[in-house]
Amino acid sequence: MTNVFVDGAMPDDDRRQLLHKGALFLYSPSPSVKSLVAFTRELIENAFRPYDPRTAQFEVPVEQYVDILAKLKPFFIHHPRSKELVRSILREYGCDPEKTYFDVPRLRSSTSNNYLTTGIAYAFHPHRDTWYSAPPSQLNWWLPVYDITPDNGLAFHPRYFDEPIKNGSRNYNYYEWNRTSRASAAQHIKSDTRVQPKPEEEIELDPQIRVIAPSGGVTIFSGSQLHSSIPNTSGVTRFSIDFRTVHIDDVNRRGGAVNVDTESTGTSLRDFLRASDLERLPDESVALYDQETVAGDSLVYQPETFQQVASG
Repeated sequence: MTNVFVDGAMPDDDRRQLLHKGALFLYSPSPSVKSLVAFTRELIENAFRPYDPRTAQFEVPVEQYVDILAKLKPFFIHHPRSKELVRSILREYGCDPEKTYFDVPRLRSSTSNNYLTTGIAYAFHPHRDTWYSAPPSQLNWWLPVYDITPDNGLAFHPRYFDEPIKNGSRNYNYYEWNRTSRASAAQHIKSDTRVQPKPEEEIELDPQIRVIAPSGGVTIFSGSQLHSSIPNTSGVTRFSIDFRTVHIDDVNRRGGAVNVDTESTGTSLRDFLRASDLERLPDESVALYDQETVAGDSLVYQPETFQQVASG
């Protein structure tokens, strides 16, 4: 059974324990999240002007659409304001800023009617984030920028939280992904040939949980939770934000959800920043998860756009 807590008021330590056991936490829009949504909408609407971002897919060629996203998404991800707004959210939601680490927020887009489902607008198959070298203590925070419908959101498949699935995570190394695949998303328009972990056996998508949240409603779930993009048939593009957190105590004790089927190598932990001062996780903490290393410039992904935004 999957427990779903709506606006659950409890200390972060208790919430994390429940999330690591498969619970879902849903929160109504709050002041800090509304600020992030307002900032994000401004960037999106400026990028797509004169078109409505939710229907621009019906107005422009797909190549032009990809070009817009290829500029917009890195700009949002690495903008200093994005990080500041995430830090405000974590404080409002009771996370200890000295012990909570987050990665940069991502802007996602899910177009309707199979307009674009690959590369920079990848429609995610059922997966766990742990298949992508996430630590077992990782928590995912997800929120829609505009209101969503049952036909364009996120689906959870809770049956598999503690049930193993044969999957391709054994072929996934996070550092190799940084080195060869992460920067090429915008090049994959008609198909996506990048190696990504997927189920290698038939799975049952039902029963599933679809959270229909208003703009700025927050869903928090474990990175071990099997989830997928709902095929968008709504007639509008869905824009959403997600970011991830870990608690240093959970990391150091190798806590979190039980690993039932993940075999990926490398770790995403170097991406995480402390909420209090943006310092990265200590090397000794990362070393607990670092089965292997590669060239140093692949350990943390830093595109050129990051430098442009940071300096400008």
